[in-house]
Amino acid sequence: MNVKHLLILCAAVFAVGCGSGNSRDEQANGSIKSVDAPKPGEEFKVALLTPGSVFDSGWNALAYDGLQEIQKQMNATVTYKESKESDIPDDMRSYARHGYNLVFGHGFEYNKPAMKVAKDFPDTVFMTSSGGETAKNVGAFRFELEQGFYLAGYLAGLQTRTGVIGSVAVQNYPSIVSTLKAFEAGAKASNPACKVLPPVYFGTEGDVTGAKQATERILAERADIVIHQANAAAQGVFDACKEKNVLAFGSNADQNSNPSGVILGSAVIIAKPAFLELAKQVKAKQFTGGIVKFGMDKGAIDFVLNPKLADRVPVDQQQKLKTVAADIKSGKIVVPEDKF
Repeated sequence: MNVKHLLILCAAVFAVGCGSGNSRDEQANGSIKSVDAPKPGEEFKVALLTPGSVFDSGWNALAYDGLQEIQKQMNATVTYKESKESDIPDDMRSYARHGYNLVFGHGFEYNKPAMKVAKDFPDTVFMTSSGGETAKNVGAFRFELEQGFYLAGYLAGLQTRTGVIGSVAVQNYPSIVSTLKAFEAGAKASNPACKVLPPVYFGTEGDVTGAKQATERILAERADIVIHQANAAAQGVFDACKEKNVLAFGSNADQNSNPSGVILGSAVIIAKPAFLELAKQVKAKQFTGGIVKFGMDKGAIDFVLNPKLADRVPVDQQQKLKTVAADIKSGKIVVPEDKF
């Protein structure tokens, strides 16, 4: 083979290696990739920034589901990336410079960076999942997950045998702290004598070992039911509970099918309608900033019992849970939420 032919062959191999590059590994590692190849002539472009992997079966996965719904229903060009801490402003700017109409930052930590970046890109709308600062092209949408956590706490108060329950979370972000307070409020509503341990924070996104160790600290204090806000590290919570034969609650997504077999139910966010509604407002140029709430009354929050463990929940407890859920949905019961 002569040099000319060798160069042609190398170029061909390089071209194949630099194709769509849309493998699951690359996506999980945070590369900026389109969910599908952009279609010619599309003008509506939506980006998603998440604090962890969109394959976490929880908080980040539900945002990815929302992004896919936007692509499906609106024929939009969509892309996503893991973005944390100091990278957040640069990632937001990059998408805005590339003409993205809407940039979602999926978490409280994206709100302040969005406020700073948005000033330089008035034609791009920045939406964050929680947060209290808004502008003409900056909004926050708040899933009132507190309602689902309240129901989980209510059931935990009825179910606990030791009279002690607890929670584990990755960080003490205001949006997370608020849900854990609602869990405690629910438990006290059904069982005033129940002891709710202070939350244990393990600090690093995706740290399964850290989440397990945090859970073990709670179990060592006789807790027999645990809820989490651990995102991709949730498996550590479930593993610790399985080893001690105690119950857990899933959160954000329906995690009832987790193979640990310890999940009594899940406090769930149904994200697709919310993401789609906000995207439609932006595309129609009807978005004016502000905070939008999505709760049980809008079908965005639910608490789902695990059918495989339903026999652990007596009929009278199930009925009480249904009554409380209906009262929350109607507004008869107002679940406490922190302002942030």
